[in-house]
Amino acid sequence: MTRDPRYDILFEPIRIGPLTARNRFYQVPHCNGMGYRDASALAAMRGMKAEGGWAVVCTEMVEIHHTADVAPYVELRLWSDHDIPMLARIADRIHAHESLAGIELCHSGYTANNSWTREVPFAASPMPTASYFNDPVQARGMDKEDIRNLRRAHRKAALRAREAGFDLIYVYAGHGLGIFQHFLSRATNFRNDEYGGSLENRARLLREVIEDTKEAVGDRCAVPVRIAMHEFQGASGLEPAEVEDAIAMMAELPDLWDLSLSDWSKDSQTSRFSEEGFQEPYIKGVKKLTSKPVVGVGRYTSPDTMVRVIRQGIMDMIGAARPSIADPFLPRKIEEGRLDDIRECIGCNICVTHDFTMTPLRCTQNPSMGEEWRRGWHPEIIRPRHADQHVLVIGAGPAGLEASRALGQRGYRVSLAEKSAEAGGRVSQESRLPGLAAWARVRDWRLLQLRKLSSVTLYLESDMTPALVAEVGADHVLLTTGATWLRDLTGRHNLRPVVHDASLNPLTPDDLMAGRRPASRQVVIFDDDHYYMGGVLAELLVREDHKVTLVTPSSLVSSFTKASLEQKVIQARLLQLGVNIIANHAVTGIAPDHVMLECVFTGEQSPLEAGAIVTVTARRPDDHLWHDLTAHGIAASRAGDCFGPATIAAAVHAGRAFAEDFGQPPRDFLDLPFRREVTALS
Repeated sequence: MTRDPRYDILFEPIRIGPLTARNRFYQVPHCNGMGYRDASALAAMRGMKAEGGWAVVCTEMVEIHHTADVAPYVELRLWSDHDIPMLARIADRIHAHESLAGIELCHSGYTANNSWTREVPFAASPMPTASYFNDPVQARGMDKEDIRNLRRAHRKAALRAREAGFDLIYVYAGHGLGIFQHFLSRATNFRNDEYGGSLENRARLLREVIEDTKEAVGDRCAVPVRIAMHEFQGASGLEPAEVEDAIAMMAELPDLWDLSLSDWSKDSQTSRFSEEGFQEPYIKGVKKLTSKPVVGVGRYTSPDTMVRVIRQGIMDMIGAARPSIADPFLPRKIEEGRLDDIRECIGCNICVTHDFTMTPLRCTQNPSMGEEWRRGWHPEIIRPRHADQHVLVIGAGPAGLEASRALGQRGYRVSLAEKSAEAGGRVSQESRLPGLAAWARVRDWRLLQLRKLSSVTLYLESDMTPALVAEVGADHVLLTTGATWLRDLTGRHNLRPVVHDASLNPLTPDDLMAGRRPASRQVVIFDDDHYYMGGVLAELLVREDHKVTLVTPSSLVSSFTKASLEQKVIQARLLQLGVNIIANHAVTGIAPDHVMLECVFTGEQSPLEAGAIVTVTARRPDDHLWHDLTAHGIAASRAGDCFGPATIAAAVHAGRAFAEDFGQPPRDFLDLPFRREVTALS
């Protein structure tokens, strides 16, 4: 297939300072939960982006000094010469595919607690540090000597980055995480010297560091600036007009402007709350201020939209973090005319959660993400079959679809049986809930790929039994039959089932997704799951004119979504919709006209009037068929929620893992299924 001429502009080379990028695809810096701890895995992941056609591939934030320590988060470090070889490995993997390697040098100012180094944090002005855990630490205000030392440290890091082989060396003033943004913003700069007060003064340090970096490495390297266009703090924080004024002051100084929003939750909004291109209103005025290339992001997955923003002069290069995670080969697929093969980002932010959990990056759409080195997985390539065998996969949810797709790609004959009239399992059900329509892409992409595989056949409305399984006569059987939400209050708080009055029979998410509704308008939702489901169902019922009270043992609604950057906006939306939120309480009993609440701190109990209850607590694997097959002497494997209920991303990964391992000798329980990096002591 050949490229559609409409997209030719995306493949035009562009100058960035002394460099030339081969196309307009720019993987902006993004975190990944691997950093200095998993350097080989990180290097392989960045190299995969380059192989997939991204002309520029950048690191995440890189601490330039031991006073920039953001532990426990696992980013990269460039504290001394000892860090150069590790970083060089990343640059080398990017260069192996003729892409440019970018490095985001960073000092995080008051957002760096220095928990590992135990150094006293410093900031533009004295203030408490900002951290996920609200550490009891304060940053001291910087004096002139500190500012000079910061400039020296940044310059030294730039020289080290050049020695490591990086082509683009960043000055970072974005996301509320860069100290140069802290100086620029009135929200964090209360100084009354030449570095505070007027915009010119507040921009002084940023200008000086750009000049320092250009002087140090600008002969061979490009110097981009990543800057926050909006802080969403009203008049006290940065707003687009003021940032544009700051950019105009130094418009031609850097080699590229990389535009973002602040804080990170604004920059990486989920598809539940924003559309593709949501940042355009904030960044569209910058291009007229400078002749230098402008990069922006907005979860772009449509080539037509990409062309539009370039032709309209909004940006020169298409920046991407999450779309490059979902499909590292997105540029190549556009270039080769394979648009329907693009795995479009669903905007769920499962990738982001693993920076907060300090664990390797993963993706709902792309199960190979983070596994390139650890398991040797490739997003586009999988080894051929070991033998001509037939696999029966039962259950066409996310795990079954991915297992069937990957097995078919390997060349196995696959029969995929689904008892319902629709493939997709929980993905099909959940994507019909408010704000989650983009999640259907998980199902749709895999169904499209299955249609291209002649060795895979999908059978809908096929409720399998041991007799039918035996009749199929497959060489192997895989069960991916999902899980069912419980209605007996079992969850994190109530570890055992709670006996309840049958007259107020609880509904579950499965019931609501199947179309059932509470008989009463007065509904209590008990959310002991703490991810998105409880909040989504509250929104669903309120919009259908129910009066909803959401009870949660957590102090926050959907508390895990702090890690997906959604928690504040979820709780704000529910409050705006009139949902009554009762935090720090659990439902421990159900009576005909009320539920019993228990305070998680004191154990004190109190009744809450209720006409209906929806339990969002835990799920139980639908493994009845597996037990039946075992009883009939038919061996079968399990994967996804029917083996261990978890996220959609985990189910997709489990499907890929089965397909990768199929045909291999059985692995002993004591053997690791992946590689890890271990420090050798000398």
